[in-house]
Amino acid sequence: MKIERVAGSFRDPCGFMFNHEGQIYRQINAPGREAFELLLSSGLYRRLTNAGLLIEHDDVEVSHFAALSAEPVAAADTAAAKIIRPRQLKFISYPWEWSFSQLKDAALTTLQIQKTALEHGMSLKDCSAFNIQFENARPLLIDTLSFEPHHEGLPWVAYRQFCQHFLAPLALMSRCDMRLQQLFRVYIDGLPLDLASRLLPWSSCLSFSLLTHIHLHARSQVYYADKTVQKGAQQSMSRIALLGIIDSLESGIRALHFPCQVTEWGDYYSDTNYSHVAAENKKQIVNDFFERIEDRGMVWDLGANTGVFSRLASSRGLHTVSFDIDPVAVEKNYRQCRAGNEKHLLPLMLDLTNPSPALGWENSERFSLLERGPADTAMALALIHHLAISNNLPLARIAEFFARICTNLIIEFVPKTDSQVQRLLSTREDIFAAYNQADFENEFGRFFEISAVEEIKESARVLYLMQKR
Repeated sequence: MKIERVAGSFRDPCGFMFNHEGQIYRQINAPGREAFELLLSSGLYRRLTNAGLLIEHDDVEVSHFAALSAEPVAAADTAAAKIIRPRQLKFISYPWEWSFSQLKDAALTTLQIQKTALEHGMSLKDCSAFNIQFENARPLLIDTLSFEPHHEGLPWVAYRQFCQHFLAPLALMSRCDMRLQQLFRVYIDGLPLDLASRLLPWSSCLSFSLLTHIHLHARSQVYYADKTVQKGAQQSMSRIALLGIIDSLESGIRALHFPCQVTEWGDYYSDTNYSHVAAENKKQIVNDFFERIEDRGMVWDLGANTGVFSRLASSRGLHTVSFDIDPVAVEKNYRQCRAGNEKHLLPLMLDLTNPSPALGWENSERFSLLERGPADTAMALALIHHLAISNNLPLARIAEFFARICTNLIIEFVPKTDSQVQRLLSTREDIFAAYNQADFENEFGRFFEISAVEEIKESARVLYLMQKR
């Protein structure tokens, strides 16, 4: 099988990622060899990997891949100096899918890595938020080629990128509205600082960090936008000044807090119509269904809220992505993961009716949700009525979508007699004649074999276990 270059990995002349037989590898080109060798010889790689801040890798023989395909070694300027195999991650997420605290932890981790790099004579040349992934509720740098030798007196080349990818979105989420994080889907190269400066309230100028790194920084960018600056003419910066900038960024980010906003589903489990008996019976049924699934693998919990049922999967050692549309629910889910050092659980934000699209150059730099699937098992608990009634999605389209994203499906049908459905219908005309259990089974039966059906005690709701045909 030939190698396949990762579509979004092409901007760095020092190397790129490629796929071979389902495994991800990184080629290091000749221009990146010196920095990579310094990363290893300086002790920085060992220190960061031991601390769980940088992804580990194994060395691979270059000759093996040269025999498979000429593409990685096609030209002298892209000749493979080295090939490594990073530890494989289960799921790739993006900043607009993270909670506030996830983005904040990613920012602080990036600054911690930069401080550590300076101690070893290196510096981050790239501070893209896309270089961070989450594993076991902890941020992890995955771009081994983000480092370069540090030259005394030169400013930090990634300073502006850090402000655009971390400080600006965090400030907007904290001081304006947490939903402004979704601007990342438009500005994947980082939020423009002049835009962030305009959106932030005047009171943000009272913060030294926000005044310096966003407002004045934005004004400086505007001032120099139409001016030619000679290469090498930038002002010299001492190590003490550089560390001062990093400390200022760090203190400013630590001072930003998750806004206390009330959302529709942030307190779902304190405002549910389940009795204690029904809730416990639902957990038991879901657990029993997991016992019956042979190839459980990756689990996607869609509409997970704070992850109560996601943890039934992750506690079994199954890597579980816990999706929800509500930013407060996802924030609570992540904080619980972090506080309990939980493994195998990744809380993320997702609007299932408008999921992450393919973005970037040629619509291929950032993968859509579907491109990052399918999952082995999907859960859709207390979700179907929101899709069908709140969003007018026909059951046939819902069933077809689930058939695209999973092999096994644990799904809950919530009938019209349920109080939550009545709540949805209270302000609109009931035009959903086809929303009933018989039509539900018929539409899903076109794509799935129904293996088990269990009624939830003290409830009109029904749980189904299905396998894709």
